[in-house]
Amino acid sequence: MNISQHPNPQFEREAFVLLNGEWKFDYTKAVRSGKTLSKDSGEAVAAREALKNGYRYTINVPFCIQSCLSGIGETGFIATAVYKKTVNIAKNGRRVFLNIGAADYLTTVLVNGKPCARHRGGYTPIRAEITDFVTDGDNEIFIYCEDNEKSPYICRGKQSEKLKSHGCDYTRTTGIWQSVYLEYTPASYIKNFRIYPDINDGSVTVISELSGSGRLEIEAFYDGKKVGSSATGNASGYCILKLMLDDVQLWEAGNGRLYDLKLSFGKDEVKSYFGMRSVELKGMKFLINGKSVFQRLVLDQGFYKKGIYTAENDEELLNDIKISKALGFNGARLHQKVFDPRFLYFCDREGYLVWGEYPNWGLDYSNPRSVDIFLSEWKEALERDFNHPSIIGWCPFNETWDYKGRKQYDPLLATVYDFTKSLDITRPCIDTSGNFHVKTDIFDLHDYRYKTDEFKKSYDRFISGGELYQHVLNDNPGRQVYGGQPVFMSEYGGIKWETDKQHKAWGYGNDVTTGEEFFERYRGLTEALLGNEKFFGFCYTQLYDIEQEQNGLYSYERKEKFPKDIYERIKAVNTGKAAIE
Repeated sequence: MNISQHPNPQFEREAFVLLNGEWKFDYTKAVRSGKTLSKDSGEAVAAREALKNGYRYTINVPFCIQSCLSGIGETGFIATAVYKKTVNIAKNGRRVFLNIGAADYLTTVLVNGKPCARHRGGYTPIRAEITDFVTDGDNEIFIYCEDNEKSPYICRGKQSEKLKSHGCDYTRTTGIWQSVYLEYTPASYIKNFRIYPDINDGSVTVISELSGSGRLEIEAFYDGKKVGSSATGNASGYCILKLMLDDVQLWEAGNGRLYDLKLSFGKDEVKSYFGMRSVELKGMKFLINGKSVFQRLVLDQGFYKKGIYTAENDEELLNDIKISKALGFNGARLHQKVFDPRFLYFCDREGYLVWGEYPNWGLDYSNPRSVDIFLSEWKEALERDFNHPSIIGWCPFNETWDYKGRKQYDPLLATVYDFTKSLDITRPCIDTSGNFHVKTDIFDLHDYRYKTDEFKKSYDRFISGGELYQHVLNDNPGRQVYGGQPVFMSEYGGIKWETDKQHKAWGYGNDVTTGEEFFERYRGLTEALLGNEKFFGFCYTQLYDIEQEQNGLYSYERKEKFPKDIYERIKAVNTGKAAIE
């Protein structure tokens, strides 16, 4: 594949203009009140007052204000972030769209002083047609973001709700943190599409959402060679086209054999790609292309020392996949964050298995009101990432422990599960990773016990018919019931190994003092799972340190923490044969 630097390689038009780089910028700090933000909030008033005297700063978009790459590095509580840029636009009879990959949290867009978009959510794209708001020549774009990590109705993920980072929460991200770009289209254009590969009959079906009418054509290419006849049809509104492939190459773990896809609709043309693969649960096994594949995963939280939520470049994105594969992992849980589309492209290209999650921490999941808030944000994540072959499952929630003493609202989890399955029947869904399951395709577990004999005996009892996860349920009776689903250890380990003396190190297993002790614990825990015929996968916590959480296999800078022979032995353990395979 030959993908350009487009912010979203799965939906690429040639007529785009990247607006990253310097923007005029200002912000307000505030002591958090915990109230829900609104357009007339005190923070909004403060922002308007601050701007009367002009912008005090320039910021390097798309890096958040807290990061050093932004040029500012302000890590306190940020109430509002305001951006302005003068952009030259040449309409030439075309439609004009403004795209923001992600901005945290409540975002308002004005073009030439007129409001044209308002978006809630810190992790999903903002797309606004601005055709009627712009003229040929210079135009002023104004983006205004409000944030409040302490609101019970904001999904913050691993962003610290306290002033400083603590435990497994880290530096916050406020405002724009993914690419901003313009896009030009003709009057009739392709709005969206879903790709459904079928490895059984060697076909790919594309369901397109269209604006206007015209003739739609799809073409597929492999290694630059056209494979199969073009599928064509007159269309408006939506169109379903099926393309038979002459050459079927399967996408699989370790081999991201991607096809290029071209969609033409009148004068509009969009480039994309897809992978031929299937996902299926059968008994206790997780099947990819009909074969049992043990998931040897590692937890990846998508934090970067210089950019916080945003990688400095493609090399930094790709490196995390490379260092993971170097240790024998075949994928990752992309944890408490919706990752950048370019990272997902590299996962697709490298044949790297990943789970799509949403950063639910911070949301009051004990409150029925959260159903509407969560569904609207989760829907945007599902729609954006549906076509990625590397995503093999969805997990909207993580560890729904009691929220300030109140139990989770079970209908929230059940509704989100049903909603997810209604939008995507091709992938399994875990309702809440770890606990407490309500309605799920997979019964996954988090277990940070570090005594290897105790850990192994607990799950050996499960093989012989014993209860699952009993050590947690003893303290939380009646919270969940195992229903015979496939089982996945989606968090374990977390062995602390301090490398950053600037932060007081935090981790799960605190008594390891030598590299040999570290390895022996890693080996004992991991081989207990590999050798258990009822587990289809594991996910070790975690790939790299993040600030004070120093239980990574690498440092925050992605440097090795142990002698090379330790890493070689870890890889040997990870690649050992699994009983379920």
